[in-house]
Amino acid sequence: MVDQFTIYRQHADQYEALVSYEDYQYNLYPALTAIRSFDQADVIEWGAGTGRVSELIAPHARSLIACDLNNHMLKAARPKLARCAGLAWQTVVAEHRHMPLPDRCADVALAGWTFGYFTSKYYAENWRQTVGQAVAQMQRVLRPGGTMIVIETLGTGATEPHPPLEALAAYYRLLEDDFGFQSTWIRTDYQFDSLDRAAALTSFFFGADWDEKVRRNNWIIVPECTGLWWLRL
Repeated sequence: MVDQFTIYRQHADQYEALVSYEDYQYNLYPALTAIRSFDQADVIEWGAGTGRVSELIAPHARSLIACDLNNHMLKAARPKLARCAGLAWQTVVAEHRHMPLPDRCADVALAGWTFGYFTSKYYAENWRQTVGQAVAQMQRVLRPGGTMIVIETLGTGATEPHPPLEALAAYYRLLEDDFGFQSTWIRTDYQFDSLDRAAALTSFFFGADWDEKVRRNNWIIVPECTGLWWLRL
């Protein structure tokens, strides 16, 4: 199995193919706008990847800075942003804890499915401190009244929300108990065009056992629960 860090460095096309099937019921953008409006907002996005969330926000925002550690992923995001007439945009290769951006330059700081990787084996000894550094960067770039939004998984293949790993559960508790984030959840199910496509793309990203799991459940629609955490300054 190719690990997810390698996917982000080398396999943007396959990753983009997977997420293009995600949230077929279009629940994510209404859930985001229920937290705050993006109309004419200046937005900074952490872990923008191939522009999965950027593409939802860009038609409404005044400006969007899409940041990611991997330029390989941002190459796929740039054409999406370029299609948005009137949007001031740029992509920035940056590490979450060291954003090369000025203080108080944004209305929204958004991180989608990215801070959770701080709980992996690569950061296991000090992940709480690492998450805190990333959240501090979000707070630093926001103007008074700005909003931090964090999107994370609550279970792929799940119909009810549940953190798939205890490390992620601890991270979510940190956001709520230590930093004061509020939270909600939505379904962002994948709808694939065939069983073979569902099996191939989910096993590519989530692991080899997903081929059998998808076929056993006849999952052309793969359920997924997604959590949203937010904090207004």
